[in-house]
Amino acid sequence: MTINKSMAAQEHAKKTIPGMTQLLSKRPDLFSYGVWPGYYSKAKGAKVWDLDGNEYLDMSIAGIGANVLGYADDEIDDAVCSAIRKGVSSTLNCPEELELADLLCEIHPWAKMVRYTRSGGEAMTLAVRIARAHTKRSVVAFCGYHGWHDWYLAANVGTDNALGEHLIPGLEPAGVPVELAGTALPFYVNDLESLKNIAEKSKDKLAAIVMEPVRNIYPTPEFLAAVQKLAKDTGAVLIVDEISAGLRINTGGAHLTFDNFTPDIAVFSKALGNGYAISAVIGNADVMQSAQKTFISSTNWTEKVGPTAALATLRKHARVNAGVRLVELGRTVQAGWSKLAEKHGLSLHVGGLEPLSHFSFDENPLETKAYFIQLMLDKGFLASNLYYAMFAHSDADVESYLHACDQAFKTISETKDIKAVLRGAPSGAGFKRIS
Repeated sequence: MTINKSMAAQEHAKKTIPGMTQLLSKRPDLFSYGVWPGYYSKAKGAKVWDLDGNEYLDMSIAGIGANVLGYADDEIDDAVCSAIRKGVSSTLNCPEELELADLLCEIHPWAKMVRYTRSGGEAMTLAVRIARAHTKRSVVAFCGYHGWHDWYLAANVGTDNALGEHLIPGLEPAGVPVELAGTALPFYVNDLESLKNIAEKSKDKLAAIVMEPVRNIYPTPEFLAAVQKLAKDTGAVLIVDEISAGLRINTGGAHLTFDNFTPDIAVFSKALGNGYAISAVIGNADVMQSAQKTFISSTNWTEKVGPTAALATLRKHARVNAGVRLVELGRTVQAGWSKLAEKHGLSLHVGGLEPLSHFSFDENPLETKAYFIQLMLDKGFLASNLYYAMFAHSDADVESYLHACDQAFKTISETKDIKAVLRGAPSGAGFKRIS
């Protein structure tokens, strides 16, 4: 197997694209530079072909979680192609945005109004803007990862790396106005005191409480009830970021599985369009009407492809009960990792929401991760220490993947000097999630 064309493309990217890729999570050096193919020519189902024509079964990050049903799903693509032939954009608005709004509010009965964007980061920024417009306040308390925009990176302005201590190390706030210092403050899942401290210090300045419904740690019912009460008592807007968790365990938001928990706003992206660019900010009418108090507008938020893809994705997702299958797949993979690690005497930490599973090696983690990636590529798998489930993954895919993991773990356990056998570079640190 050679990846000459892929490596040439990566060298080209170094010269023409700052940071090499548009998305941090797709940087080849986060996997193993020199081994990871980096670019694809075709993707279908659960298969990916690189620029050199090598075929892989993708058991890694599923388009960073965007392709929840699988790559190039015929049902979604057919709907999109039909929409394209009728004209992607027009002087007039597309009715699909109304149809999608009705469907999202049907799935989430507490929500009455919807706005759209095309990416998760800008959707979260829109949600925070609405909250600030509604409350006429500026401070945001947050828990979890919420994108790259100024409101979020402001947490690192004038601090010793608040996001690193909380969630993700090494995110420099260069370019974020220093005047935003103190406007975004982190709290921790199931740690009510950390949120109460922010509310007490902010007094009447708290505009929003932002949290992911679940990531690595499930919030307790008591914590959720207290967060909701605090939001009500302070007048802050409660925003749930469903960009990663949405459509993983049901056809809608993960927050729907929590008893007696109702946010003011929920934000969706990634899986919503099965790879097509579409994001939605849904909310109760009172809060969402505040979007009219500020200027929120963009030409490409009115195109037809995104809403069409989302409608097709939600309908198929519900019909096939994809959430149940995704949880089942993730649970099988997590159990497989743990069993194989014990079999081969490897110290491994396994965790994550089942459809968004991950593991980490306790010894020489970055070198060992790179070696695992290398071994799995040689066996025809795109694999990392992450497994994002796709509905396109079959039982046979999982069985063959875990068989390859068995062999890779065995080789790792028998290798005395992993650095000496690496063909590429050790993995970069990437994202570190602790919430």
